[in-house]
Amino acid sequence: MDKLAIIGGRPLYGVIPISGAKNSALKVMAAALLTDEALTLTNVPRLADVDMLLRLLEQHGVTSSFEGSTLRLHAQTIISTEAPYDLVRKMRASFNVLGPLLAREGKARVSLPGGCAIGARPVDLHLKALEAMGAKIDLDEGYVIAEAANGLHGAEIAFPFVSVGATEHAMLAATLAKGTTVLENAAREPEIADLADCLNAMGAKVSGAGHSTVTIEGVDRLHGGEHRVLPDRIETGAYVMAVAATGGELTLTGTDASLLGAAWGVLQETGLDMEERDGGICVKRNGERYKASDIVTQPFPGFPTDLQAQFMALMATADGVSKIKETIFENRFMHAPELARMGAKISVDGQTATVQGVPRLKGAPVMATDLRASMSLIIAALAAEGQTMVNRVYHLDRGFERLEEKLQTCGALIERVKE
Repeated sequence: MDKLAIIGGRPLYGVIPISGAKNSALKVMAAALLTDEALTLTNVPRLADVDMLLRLLEQHGVTSSFEGSTLRLHAQTIISTEAPYDLVRKMRASFNVLGPLLAREGKARVSLPGGCAIGARPVDLHLKALEAMGAKIDLDEGYVIAEAANGLHGAEIAFPFVSVGATEHAMLAATLAKGTTVLENAAREPEIADLADCLNAMGAKVSGAGHSTVTIEGVDRLHGGEHRVLPDRIETGAYVMAVAATGGELTLTGTDASLLGAAWGVLQETGLDMEERDGGICVKRNGERYKASDIVTQPFPGFPTDLQAQFMALMATADGVSKIKETIFENRFMHAPELARMGAKISVDGQTATVQGVPRLKGAPVMATDLRASMSLIIAALAAEGQTMVNRVYHLDRGFERLEEKLQTCGALIERVKE
């Protein structure tokens, strides 16, 4: 199992190109199942999760070609409406093939997704949305058996709480439903609007994406199209925090400050100099030590849960005490004990972590528990004295494209160690 060896204490200087958003790429890839024509996606990151979903799509009959960051998908004929456990268990986003298969073929048999280290993350809202559109759903030995022999129909769906996955899943299925579907209390993340843009490029009629009410007017069929995946806001925020922790100056290209929502203002409050430039963001640390700041994770445009772990690593060496409240997922403080191994002073009480900033961290062997926790350990290691060995970095390969290469070009001493 690969490890990352990092010698910290070096400021970062240079340019980092931000890749396409993993969380968006996976959902627009699933949209290829809705049409028998080709869908061309650009700015697609080369990640383990993308490769995993490709394997599942190919199992359904999708042909693909991947050159550079351009991915071409063609689901001319669906040869299987079953998504087996061995493929779906590895990645939750795989479950989103259920809606497109059901909408196009009238039936699907899809394994429930596997467990998740950061909480149960149930799919109840996904299934209730499909049932509201007329699907008959049964559960059998870990599989969802869904049927809509006469097709799906429009419905009014009010989500009891904001769910990005359920909003996206309902949008995918509703594009081919008869009539109009209205989603209330819909998620407003940038990835929602990106999926709508892709679907509309294929002939769908989606309006309101990015707001709390999304309307989908069903059409008889979708055609092929082209779509560019939006920049990865989590990668953007992670590299902003990396330069905050280490010092130096980075220019992040191909991204946009608006994607960060509340995180932009919070990071400025810590003392970072952040400036929007044409086609990117310039970031440098203002002063020797940045200030502690409190956050509460919330759905977009609030502070994203996917940046909470990275922010905790940053606060570990901030001047003062910060409080971090996690409201989205349970069990999402598993990185705290690993940061403590490096000298961080963190106490956890339920959903709230209190971080007492220390002048410096020290390198130590640590273990990544999930994708975002992995990046928090990278940020801590880049700022720490001495060497840190980060174990189980396969998590990073799921969500950060060419991580070592990007950091190395900016002066980081980071190397992958293969066993």
